[in-house]
Amino acid sequence: MLIGASMLIIVAVVLVATGLPAWSVLLGVAILFGIGGAASGAIAIPLLTAAPARLVGLLESDILQALPLYALMGALLNRLPLAQALFRTGSRALARTGAGPELAGLGLGVLLAPMNGSVGASVSMLARSVHPRLTASGVEDARGAALVCVASTLGVVVPPSLVLILLGDAMLRAHTEALNVTGASMRIINTQDIFTGALVPALLVLVSSVALTWWRARTAGRTLVIAPEAPTRTDVIVASVTALFIVGLLTAVTLGYLYAVEGAAFGGVVLVAYGIASRTLTAQVLREVLADTLEITGALFALLAAATMFTLVLRSFGTDRALASALVGLPGGATAAVAVVMAVLGSCALVLDAFELIFVVVPIVMPPLLALAGNVTWVAVLSLLILQASFLAPPFGYAVLIARNKLPHPPPLRALTRTLAPYLIAQLCVLGLVAAWPSLVWQRNPLTLPVPTHTSPETEEAQRRMLEEQLNRTLPPSENENRQDP
Repeated sequence: MLIGASMLIIVAVVLVATGLPAWSVLLGVAILFGIGGAASGAIAIPLLTAAPARLVGLLESDILQALPLYALMGALLNRLPLAQALFRTGSRALARTGAGPELAGLGLGVLLAPMNGSVGASVSMLARSVHPRLTASGVEDARGAALVCVASTLGVVVPPSLVLILLGDAMLRAHTEALNVTGASMRIINTQDIFTGALVPALLVLVSSVALTWWRARTAGRTLVIAPEAPTRTDVIVASVTALFIVGLLTAVTLGYLYAVEGAAFGGVVLVAYGIASRTLTAQVLREVLADTLEITGALFALLAAATMFTLVLRSFGTDRALASALVGLPGGATAAVAVVMAVLGSCALVLDAFELIFVVVPIVMPPLLALAGNVTWVAVLSLLILQASFLAPPFGYAVLIARNKLPHPPPLRALTRTLAPYLIAQLCVLGLVAAWPSLVWQRNPLTLPVPTHTSPETEEAQRRMLEEQLNRTLPPSENENRQDP
């Protein structure tokens, strides 16, 4: 357990201190500890040589085909003049609210963030395409930066985002491992379950963000720097068709009428056809689109490969078994285990992006938690809300750090914190509601009954003993001799 914890701490420290890509840090730490473990006899060498076969098996997953297609859609939306048309049309359509530019920027984040690949990519896109227009509309720097941060994190919870697709795949694997340990008989969670489960919480987050944006815009003054550019008739038509197309496509994938891979492929073909027909997809733009797509896709697959090697070495030291034993021994049962794991995810989100968390942390902490918690979809949605809130938490929230790095004139941290505070409080309130009422997580085909608020001592003791027996079967004899019944 101590060796595994030290691996995670070293990764976090190196990432913060050096700014190196996460995949290189994960792979370097995994190789060093793997060599050290094999030399000391703590890790069997055949276990390490099985890493290539494990990685090839992982890459055969059909869901991973959606990664380059989603990246292509995001790159096309960013490089074609669609974001500008959407912003101009939205600002004019919402002008009577008194918060036209702010609400248009937030809406652009809702439409584009699910396909931008990550929180960092969404922040970069919105900082380039939306923030200058907000500034020109008279929005002060702190409010503009806050809107960029909030809009970029909406892609974490709005289905069917790339984050949700990858989390669904990770939860499927974790749930499978948990059922292998407990021997319980139930349907394994899939991506569609997480899509539908996140609908109501995502709607609550979206409504609260829109209400706060409108209220802040109405109460704050504004001094125009440049007169806003009026949308042309072509802008209105293009923006309306684009918005309807994106909303319809995301809805079809969320409700299961299209697979994520099919939806992303269809969207990419339509956007390419629009670019050719409108003559906006020039050779230069095409090169930029392909470069962006390859960059995002390569980074994701490099991260996936490095995280697979890292978790293999981490588990070789028995970290997952020690974590499972620790969760089983908590006095509060399943409720306490959920709280501890959510706290771990929230802490890690201050350093890692969503994909790094999904590839590295979720495979370690989720299998033992799902062996105790009954409502798997509820746990997945709680994880999403924890991640989104952590990304917005100043001063180390991932979205906050990226925004302050990408904006040409970043606002003072105190002003940005004061502006972000209402949004963060609203998201924590949604998190509290979902934690208190699991029924807010809609399940068309429930996997099991919701986690009970109060577990009887007899049921809790039976759960502990069952998981302890399964753990004892997987631990080496030397470790079993040192364990005691709870």
